[in-house]
Amino acid sequence: MSDVRKVVLAYSGGLDTSVILKWLQDTYRCEVVTFTADLGQGEELEPARQKALALGIKPENIFIDDLRETFVRDFVFPMFRANAIYEGEYLLGTSIARPLIAKRQIEIARATGADAVAHGATGKGNDQVRFELGYYALMPEIKVIAPWREWDLNSREKLLAYAEKHGIPIEQKHREGGAPYSMDANLLHISYEGRHLEDPTAEPEASMWRWTVAPEEAPDTPEYVELTFEKGDLVAIDGERMRPHELLAKLNELGGKHGVGRLDLVENRYVGMKSRGCYETPGGTILLKAHRAIESITLDREVAHLKDDLMPRYAALIYNGYWFSPERQALQALIDFTQQTVNGWVRVKLYKGSVMVVARDSATDSLFDPTIATFEDDRGAYNQKDAEGFIRLNSLRLRIAAKLAAKRRR
Repeated sequence: MSDVRKVVLAYSGGLDTSVILKWLQDTYRCEVVTFTADLGQGEELEPARQKALALGIKPENIFIDDLRETFVRDFVFPMFRANAIYEGEYLLGTSIARPLIAKRQIEIARATGADAVAHGATGKGNDQVRFELGYYALMPEIKVIAPWREWDLNSREKLLAYAEKHGIPIEQKHREGGAPYSMDANLLHISYEGRHLEDPTAEPEASMWRWTVAPEEAPDTPEYVELTFEKGDLVAIDGERMRPHELLAKLNELGGKHGVGRLDLVENRYVGMKSRGCYETPGGTILLKAHRAIESITLDREVAHLKDDLMPRYAALIYNGYWFSPERQALQALIDFTQQTVNGWVRVKLYKGSVMVVARDSATDSLFDPTIATFEDDRGAYNQKDAEGFIRLNSLRLRIAAKLAAKRRR
């Protein structure tokens, strides 16, 4: 007899989580609460409610929450203040969504009196780590159920047979062999894994991409876009102020139109394996480029370099599921402190898959002084003779080492 009375399931309404829902009912004999998060994935979420009802879930135990604003304001924007990139390329679109889902699941567990939470992440992936580190950080005593680590439904054929047996609707694509890719989407990105992509020598199929046109098919005329920042966060596009999730959606539209933000990556997963994935992050690619541009004229040199030194550590914390860790929070406090002067606008040019910064300005916080940087007569603003002593001091150790090397050769 299971000691679990009520469990909150992260539920998409797809085949896997529908099978999990029924499996939880059969195996744990407990009450199930379903939670479906709208993170801007662009799918109709109401069918998830209907599927949950059909599987016997009480209406009051079905949660479908619009978290788009929270996602961008409290998770995406703080991450972009750090210019976070994992392994030099990945903009962490999946990684940054998981702590929010975990947070809301725990909130629902507390509100409904549930003593367990469950997710549909497989035992091979990163998401099991991200979800569960989030759960335990927020509710240490919670029981976590990870069906993929418990059941014997370890093949698509077994999943389909289980669904057939229990009357769980099976979409035609699954009957015909399943979707060609495993996909995850939110307002920041859409990712593709599995199937055709498991061969690292195979180029992604043109039909796979959903948000972006191929760069070679993008418009032949470049488009200029102006982004305005306040304290490191995007607040307006072309002078129009919008809510955070609307701003990111607009950037996705602009970037997708011009083929911006495609990525084919083999990454090192937290669990130890290499995994190939393809990503579309049009808005995030533009945002990152523009944010670095406004920082380039508003941040002190050593502060900017310190941020760059810390960024890989910060990005790895997010990738590995440590959003709620004290070290990530400490880094965030430092990063946010640096952003107080990151104010101004940046103009970018979008063309054939590229984002080029063409202008930037900060009316009150710019550290760029044209009277010093000019190649023309600076009228004494900068004494070039000062460089001589600076260079001699900084070359001292090099000259000493060179003399010693010459002495050894004799």
